[in-house]
Amino acid sequence: MQAQKAEGTKDLMGNEMRAWMRMQEIAGTIFSRAGFERIETPALEQLDVFVHGIGQSTDVVRKEMFRVFSGANFERVLEMGSDTALKAKQRLALRPEGTAGVVRSIVENHLVPQGAAPFKGYYAEAMFRGERPQKGRLRQFHQIGLEWIGASDAAADAECIMMLIDFYQAVGFGASDMRLLINSMGDPACRPAYRELVRSFILEHKDEMCDECLERAEINPLRAFDCKNEHCQLVMKDAPLAPEHLCADCDEHYAQVKAYLDRAGISYVEDPTLVRGLDYYTRTVFEVEVPGAGVGSIGGGGRYDGLVELEGGKHTPSVGFALGFERVYLALEALGKPFMVDKGTGIFVATTGPDMRLEAFSICRKLRQAGWYVEADYQQRSLKSQFKLADKLGVSHILVLGANELAEGCIKLRDMQTHEETLIKRDSLLEELAAL
Repeated sequence: MQAQKAEGTKDLMGNEMRAWMRMQEIAGTIFSRAGFERIETPALEQLDVFVHGIGQSTDVVRKEMFRVFSGANFERVLEMGSDTALKAKQRLALRPEGTAGVVRSIVENHLVPQGAAPFKGYYAEAMFRGERPQKGRLRQFHQIGLEWIGASDAAADAECIMMLIDFYQAVGFGASDMRLLINSMGDPACRPAYRELVRSFILEHKDEMCDECLERAEINPLRAFDCKNEHCQLVMKDAPLAPEHLCADCDEHYAQVKAYLDRAGISYVEDPTLVRGLDYYTRTVFEVEVPGAGVGSIGGGGRYDGLVELEGGKHTPSVGFALGFERVYLALEALGKPFMVDKGTGIFVATTGPDMRLEAFSICRKLRQAGWYVEADYQQRSLKSQFKLADKLGVSHILVLGANELAEGCIKLRDMQTHEETLIKRDSLLEELAAL
């Protein structure tokens, strides 16, 4: 049987891999200007990191998270019928998102002690969720994310949003291509009362709501705003809205975020039903859509002031976001703006016969050490076939090594666009190529 990739996964190669690498470079350039440094956490974490951080009520934890067991522990689970006999360190999961792992690292490594400067980090990593595979939704996907741990000011919320927009514009989206949605979900001072209002509303309309929303009413009623059932969406249009039930502090914070965005000239749409998919969010939440691209949200985030405490640290206000590489790539294609990344100006070293191979070997090494992208023939092709290969590879020039030319200290250089051929000196090869 032929080996196949797992369902919902994808091989990254060619332009898509170059795009993933280039987008990481763009993110690093933009984020580092604001003082953010790259961090990488393990793909494998203790299960409780995500249960505590993301929330037991979320679809991510309840339905989508990949559990991981060693062979021996898996046998124990099968024998016992559950994993309750396992120690916490034996109950593992693949990360479904980046924030909880970063916060765990901050707490475990004491990176933001009381009174210290905030931690500012970003990551670019693979994430894993057991979702039903579809366009823009994979079981292994890639995210670029940013976390600002220890910042309470509304300006931090606005700066995160601006960096996200700056990234999108840098990869090719125009301002008119995107729609930024913002909302405030309140905090522990005002959200419990609001949650109860939404819960009561759902129960008052229980005959019109789907079973999942009725279940959400008891676990996290705000998630009903995210229901994909069209009738539930219609009913929830009349539900109480968060901005109408904010405490004075949350209302002021939300007003400040909007004021900063206005000052920066960032257009936004207030969406009072925006709740995001993870339980740790408080106050500001935001998402970016590309209407008509057919991939849903391409990124978003918000404030999570209580997450550090949930992971065992002290109360530490924080904010961040994540963007989906695959969705960004697909959205650009849908807009007719594909994110194409050239390999770079390339040179192909061709030979007229096998006696030229040692010289070709030396020239390839010399050019690569000087920073050139260099290809050559390693299958003993004819000169005509080498030219066809060079054309397929998309190089800009071919160096043709012939016995007569080399005897005179020269190499033939062929321009692949104009097809013009010139002789250049072997001893000044690097200088003459640099002059191109």
